[in-house]
Amino acid sequence: MEVKDKIVAITGAASGIGAALAKACAAKGAKFVALADMDEAGAQAVAAEIGADAKAYKLDVTDEGAVKAFADNVTVDAGQIDLYFSNAGIIFSDAPDWTAISQTNEQWDKIWQVNVFAHVLACRAVLPSMLKREGCGFIVTASAAGLLSQIGDISYSTTKHAAVGFTESLAITHGDDGLYVACLCPQAVKSKMTAGAEDSSAAGDGVMPSEEFASRVLDGMRQSQFMIRPHDQVEGYFRNKAENYDRWVGGMRKFRRHQLTTTGKPI
Repeated sequence: MEVKDKIVAITGAASGIGAALAKACAAKGAKFVALADMDEAGAQAVAAEIGADAKAYKLDVTDEGAVKAFADNVTVDAGQIDLYFSNAGIIFSDAPDWTAISQTNEQWDKIWQVNVFAHVLACRAVLPSMLKREGCGFIVTASAAGLLSQIGDISYSTTKHAAVGFTESLAITHGDDGLYVACLCPQAVKSKMTAGAEDSSAAGDGVMPSEEFASRVLDGMRQSQFMIRPHDQVEGYFRNKAENYDRWVGGMRKFRRHQLTTTGKPI
């Protein structure tokens, strides 16, 4: 899957991973890049940096009508969307008491809508058109937390597991229809979400520059990979988890204790 000459839509595109993906797609010859974000000014700044073949759109990814209107507006402005990066995401920690029941009902509902159901809404908006054409793709930004787990962020880990499951089912269901599907599962990447979290468990293997992340994602797409793990360590961790789940859970408990001792909080 190449991005050259493709009409690309990216959510969460005002900064971090989304902005890096937008710039990388433009640099690789995308015909048009649509940058969607609640932060319209931020998306406009990235679009201005890219140039004439990019445009910013304000979008709440949890609003089904707005998502459909976004897809329709891109079609009017540039043509039907060929590649959709469903990238927007949020995170809540288990602070202040760091228990499994710390997060409120409102937090659980919000993170479910953004980290999981937004992918469903996006598919409803773009799949009917994509399945009629060749060379289209739907790419979901999940997380290594969706394969492994992340301590101190129970709702984040849970919803990212669900995002991986949805993307896997999407690939199984529509791969034979010619749709390219990819699931992005990075560890920490430089972004607003990871700012100030350099000592967190997610950054245990370092924080990858967003530009390197985007480059590795496009490399994985060129190789037609479904599971794209930009951090090389994740494959080994995932294999260890599969080989001995009990040992993996025990190791994560040990890691949690280490974080408590080192940073004073299990995150």
